Amino acid sequence: MTARAVPHAAVLSEDGRAIARAFVEARRSGQALPTYPGPVPDTLAAAYAIQDAAIALMPDAIAGWKLGRIPPPLDGQFGAGRLAGPIFAATVRSAGTLTEFPLIVDGFGAVEAEYLLLMAETPPLRSRWTVAEATRLVSQIRVGVEIAGSPFPGINDYGPAVTASDFGNNAGLILGAKVERDWAGDPGALDDLTCAMRIDGETVGTGGATHIPGGPFDSLAFLLNVLAERGLRPQAGQWISTGAATGVHRIAIGQTAEADFGPHGTITCRAIRAEGGTP
Repeated sequence: MTARAVPHAAVLSEDGRAIARAFVEARRSGQALPTYPGPVPDTLAAAYAIQDAAIALMPDAIAGWKLGRIPPPLDGQFGAGRLAGPIFAATVRSAGTLTEFPLIVDGFGAVEAEYLLLMAETPPLRSRWTVAEATRLVSQIRVGVEIAGSPFPGINDYGPAVTASDFGNNAGLILGAKVERDWAGDPGALDDLTCAMRIDGETVGTGGATHIPGGPFDSLAFLLNVLAERGLRPQAGQWISTGAATGVHRIAIGQTAEADFGPHGTITCRAIRAEGGTP
């Protein structure tokens, strides 16, 4: 894993700093936050300022970044079709026969089938990355499961700025099998990949790489550009979780999910109760 990124300095109110502290303390103690811990941010810039402050408080390295879709009409209101959040090293797991992951009791929990991109290098800090350029920064592609999770059960109910403010609603990443193919310079190289998600044996979503708007490499290009606005960039060796390929599926503690990627295998995972003292 790579060293933690240092967020770009941003002007943040005391309310914003208090929100960041509340989320970090709740995650580390495994305690839910029944209400949003302060004034709700009304722009993504305000949300990312809170996120940056929270990153600085986390005693863990950033191992990657996640992308989440902002659907219409909110994409027009907030000026972006996606939001981004950090993935911390302690929450990254390799898939086994059954991979367990913790969720906070009375918080939010969900699973998402994803396509993961491994950064081959640390790119220069600049904006206006194209999709074709982004493909050349990738050294490996895997299937995986993003664990969406937050101490705040309403994390997805108050708009994308609230979601972005708490690490983009990320609680971990499960690494699955490699996808072996040539992709450099070809934004459509993954278009034939399909997957399905089951929870306790029931299919809750189907999709694939084309269900991610613009495809997984478009997600990476977006990330490069949005991080550059914050003075950040993904580092070599970090994983990029490119977006939900079958949707965002709520999961409760004790339930088991299966992300079926066909020829690239099935990731089976189970939600367990988070204990205090975890990141």
